[in-house]
Amino acid sequence: MKKITVYEKPTCTTCRKVSKYLEKQGFEFEKINYYIKPFSKSLLKNLLNKMNMKPSELLRKKEKIYKELNVKKMTEHEILDAMLKYNDLIQRPIIEYGDKAILARPPEIINKFFEK
Repeated sequence: MKKITVYEKPTCTTCRKVSKYLEKQGFEFEKINYYIKPFSKSLLKNLLNKMNMKPSELLRKKEKIYKELNVKKMTEHEILDAMLKYNDLIQRPIIEYGDKAILARPPEIINKFFEK
């Protein structure tokens, strides 16, 4: 069986909802608090590829740091580097399952993710 990994911030309401859903469905999964164990550049790039997303599509645009850095004027490479430096810029939670990954926002999207 493929391993399920949830990249999260434990204090995030959506992250808690996702964990509760997975537990209720009987899934075994590993939770990784990316504030304690930050993403490496290769891991974040790999997850973005699995989600078929660009770094700009994974941004938390309401964060103070987003406005301070003027992210709108950055290239995708610069955004990726900023996300690695400032975890608050990364949308969450991200669920990785084998060769797939998904941004679980809203949490209900999980239903379609595990259908296949």
